[in-house]
Amino acid sequence: MKRKIIRNIIVLATISLGGVIATQIYWVTKAFNLQEKQFNDQVQLALNDVVKNILSINHDTYSISNPVKQISSNYFIAQINDTLHPYLLETLLNQEFEKRNLKTDYEYVIYDCFTDSIVFGNYIPLGSEEKNSLAATSDTMEWNNDGHYFGVYFPKKTSYIVSGMGIWVFSSALILLIISFFSYTIAVILKQKRLSEIKNDFINNMTHELKTPISTISLSSDVLISENLHDHPERLKMYAQIIKEENERLKKQVDRVLQMAMLEKEEIQLQNEKLNIHQLIQRSVNSMEPLIKKADGIISLNLNAKNDFVFGDKVHLTNIIFNLLDNAFKYSINQPNIAITTENKNSDLLIHISDKGIGIPLLHQKNIFEKFYRVPSGDIHNVKGFGLGLNYVKTMIELHNGNIKLKSKEGKGSTFTITLPNINE
Repeated sequence: MKRKIIRNIIVLATISLGGVIATQIYWVTKAFNLQEKQFNDQVQLALNDVVKNILSINHDTYSISNPVKQISSNYFIAQINDTLHPYLLETLLNQEFEKRNLKTDYEYVIYDCFTDSIVFGNYIPLGSEEKNSLAATSDTMEWNNDGHYFGVYFPKKTSYIVSGMGIWVFSSALILLIISFFSYTIAVILKQKRLSEIKNDFINNMTHELKTPISTISLSSDVLISENLHDHPERLKMYAQIIKEENERLKKQVDRVLQMAMLEKEEIQLQNEKLNIHQLIQRSVNSMEPLIKKADGIISLNLNAKNDFVFGDKVHLTNIIFNLLDNAFKYSINQPNIAITTENKNSDLLIHISDKGIGIPLLHQKNIFEKFYRVPSGDIHNVKGFGLGLNYVKTMIELHNGNIKLKSKEGKGSTFTITLPNINE
């Protein structure tokens, strides 16, 4: 899928979802405000009736205009200026709230009209049955004829209102689910796009890598067929040698791809044994040394580990070291400068392979161990490969219960650190 199409899909989907979210927020807010207004109106009516009932019980003939005032979102004051007993107040509050289906916790406080000090207060959880103990408490208290007023506080007002908005909560949860699904879909699309780019890069590299030996074999075969080389055994041998070498090269390339396929299917069985890592390093260095010397480069060894024994597969561990050395050589600028250092840390053996080459940009370091991944360079094939080497290295190290880390700076070089568990000598 083209980049422009993906970008348009993301932009349009984001705008659409943004519109849906904005609309949802608007209607949820509107619904909440409506529910809150209904709650406040019901509380006002309930407290007005409580005041009327108290005045009636106390045989007071005067009336109070608008006795109930809302002080804050969840706190109401009822000005009554009359004798007020907690048991009576609580009973009336429960009756009026029950009548209006206001089923939530509340707290009431009785104040002295002259001093505004708190005379009594109580918290009433939903379904409370403490009336008998409250009645006994009220009977033992001494009440004078001074005026009182009371306040009612609803600590769980917001959650109570939200609990009555079931359809809105459900629709909001559904929208969140859609957003999550959308985000996941976009992530999958972007991942598939990246994999497609990696696949295309791999195909281009593979085509180039396989085309070269095939072309060489084809040309050499044409020469052998078209020319009479029986009288020129040296030329005959030369072309035969070219065909053999290119055939070996082709075989190695195919084997690498097949080997990664076997790794993916977990068909490779390690032939583990006690190994001396320093010996494996030395053998790999000996193999690379002619190439490094030819390029006027240097390779230094700092084999400082006192215990360099590990339990592993000789062939694969040798391949790991050789692959990293080969990369250090191929990605070096001018004369290669490579260093191999070993050390012991806790119960592990650490192998550092460093170079002063081109380095790896930070953006690509997290993907460098992925199969087929190569730092993008268009169709330029200055360095040959399929993007399989580092994936093979990481996979095999993990099969040996180890790990590999990269430290690199673009233009300054790279250091790969392999950690493997030590065994006793």
